[in-house]
Amino acid sequence: MAEPRSFSLAVCTEMVFRHLPVVERVRRIHALGFAVEIWDWTRHDIAALRDTGARFSSMTGYVSGRLADPEGAEELLRTAERSIPVAHRLGIPRLNLHGTGLGADGLPVRPSHHVSGAMWLQARRTLDRLAALGEREGVTFVLENLNAPVDHPGVPFNSAADCLALVRDVDRPGLRLMLDLYHAQIGEGNLIALLREALPFIGEIQVADVPGRCEPGTGEINYPAIARELRRLGYAGTIGLEAWASGDDELALRRFRDAFTLPADAS
Repeated sequence: MAEPRSFSLAVCTEMVFRHLPVVERVRRIHALGFAVEIWDWTRHDIAALRDTGARFSSMTGYVSGRLADPEGAEELLRTAERSIPVAHRLGIPRLNLHGTGLGADGLPVRPSHHVSGAMWLQARRTLDRLAALGEREGVTFVLENLNAPVDHPGVPFNSAADCLALVRDVDRPGLRLMLDLYHAQIGEGNLIALLREALPFIGEIQVADVPGRCEPGTGEINYPAIARELRRLGYAGTIGLEAWASGDDELALRRFRDAFTLPADAS
């Protein structure tokens, strides 16, 4: 019988093993065979994270700033430049971006419920500059879609459609899409069609189930069907679990791995 094939899988350290210090979470995730994702690098002991020997997949690629106004754009570029040496220390290839800076509770620091044409053009210029920075420094910036109805009201450019349009318009290798299927299911749905459209521009995929934002198999998204479609499309990138454990953390990670482990002949 053919051996099963797995995608490259990563786990967000902020959302599992939360009873442990962060460095111990990273060690546990690494020991279980996953790459590690982190959020705000300024909250972590970077030397200690590096010493774990873990493989890191992505991190938040800025500290503060905004895409869609000139002052915020300059701040975003400055803090993105500060983030790159940290990414290099940890060997992180992808630096995550959002439509605007997020506070500790995931709410926008400066909410914006309407995106004007001027904001759209400014965001496009900002992302082009970030793509150039990434290409010069050997990292990829990834723009993540979020959902406004549940988790992130007031974030501009929150939908997968908007993020994809911006990434496609910039069309540079230093900028790709961080396609979060949990957020897309809440905001838009029709996930397989979205994957087909976005595939050439995807830098990484993040997953959690709906409702509840827990591991695959706890909600309504048919993740085995998603996995089969990704295999059919030839997706060879990383899939990151950005989800709370519904109960036991190691069981949640097994469920995640099982959802994205396919037989060699699966299609």
